[in-house]
Amino acid sequence: MRNRRRIYFILMGTCLALFVLSGTVIARFSVPAAIAVSIVALAIPPFAVIIANRGGGDDGDGDRG
Repeated sequence: MRNRRRIYFILMGTCLALFVLSGTVIARFSVPAAIAVSIVALAIPPFAVIIANRGGGDDGDGDRG
């Protein structure tokens, strides 16, 4: 559980950083490159959620019946 949470936050932090960089730095040099980076950043959250919610062990939440 701890490892999945760490990977989730790393992926979401990367996503946020890419959005900020694409809007502030990359767009000054190349708008198409900024759009491409934004699209890559847009694709990261679904993978982060899949990793965070994948099964494999008891998380100790008590909701499983």
